[in-house]
Amino acid sequence: MVLGALMVLATAQGGNSAPLYPAPDPDPFYAQSPDLEDKEPGEVLGVRALPPLAIFPDTTVTQVRFRSTNSLGEPIVATTTVLTPNAHRPDGPLLSFQHIINGLGSECSVSRVLYTKDPNLIVREAPGWNVLLQRGWTVALPDHLGPQFAYGAAKLGGQITLDGIRAVKNVRELRVEKSPTTMIGYSGGGMATAWAAALQPRYAPELEIAGAAMGGVPMNLVKMMEGLGLNAHPVFGLALAAGLGLEREYPKRFPLSDQLNDRGLAARAAMANSCTNDILAAGAGRGAMDFAKTTSMINDADARAVVEENSLELYDGAPTIPVFEWHSPIDGLVPVDAIVNTNRHWCAEGVRLQAEQIPVPDHLTAAVLGIPQALGWLDARFRGEPAPSNC
Repeated sequence: MVLGALMVLATAQGGNSAPLYPAPDPDPFYAQSPDLEDKEPGEVLGVRALPPLAIFPDTTVTQVRFRSTNSLGEPIVATTTVLTPNAHRPDGPLLSFQHIINGLGSECSVSRVLYTKDPNLIVREAPGWNVLLQRGWTVALPDHLGPQFAYGAAKLGGQITLDGIRAVKNVRELRVEKSPTTMIGYSGGGMATAWAAALQPRYAPELEIAGAAMGGVPMNLVKMMEGLGLNAHPVFGLALAAGLGLEREYPKRFPLSDQLNDRGLAARAAMANSCTNDILAAGAGRGAMDFAKTTSMINDADARAVVEENSLELYDGAPTIPVFEWHSPIDGLVPVDAIVNTNRHWCAEGVRLQAEQIPVPDHLTAAVLGIPQALGWLDARFRGEPAPSNC
């Protein structure tokens, strides 16, 4: 995920446009419930079997609906998709895998993209997940952007991830109630994973998690914003999408739509229910000034605070579980100093942290090259081995 020069848009003067939320999903399984106040975070609201997938031989697919919490502390409905291999034994390993979700609409949810025939949405790396399933691991894939697809709301992703683990462990037929549990994710999925690890001591202290592996994590969204600046950028569509996602989650504090000109509102409409490729197309080669009503800016402390609250480098808490972290030291997309600073903070708090650098400039290449070591590290956590540290 890229968070660009959004403060220009979020603080430019003029206008009165309400947030544009995603179209309601026609499938009632995803619908919000009116009686959530009486439910506990992670409480199961529904379970259904999904059709088997040829890309995952000898594996059942189950979708779990559960109660979670949004960034305002309000109850929401969230979902996770669970892959259970026939080789899974009762209380065998459970991995919560926070897949990268670059999107603003229901077509981007994990369960949708696993079954789609749209070549722009197919998860091409999904067959590689058989490496995990063949080990007998159950894999849970939460829709960590929430029901409003609040792309950019990183803290929300951590809470949904933790509640998803709570829920899956409470579904008896999945046979993971006492399973050793780990988490993994890269980039936007790494951000949800990192937030889940950091929030767990306060948000879900009863959960026993053996470790979390995360790579290419945007640890500070403010720095990403400042790094991109005002100039045109090939991935500015993702930046605008992140701003729209934050507006959905914080409509009063981050009123982005109110600041868009006609071109910006047209781009917003084009990407309101879109996933990666269409989002990129809507903003390709553009910058904040192309979409703002005016170049006037004010210092909006509240809008900036929203971005800061979703920047893990600035969070005062730390994981109490072992962590494996990997990144490129020359990543052109993610501010590396924010990763280094976060690692230092966690080490100072006593986290058993193993940090590895992948010496390639490309963000996605670093993901691929770091995965084998991350999976080896997770396997050792499942076996109960002491976690290494190179703090």
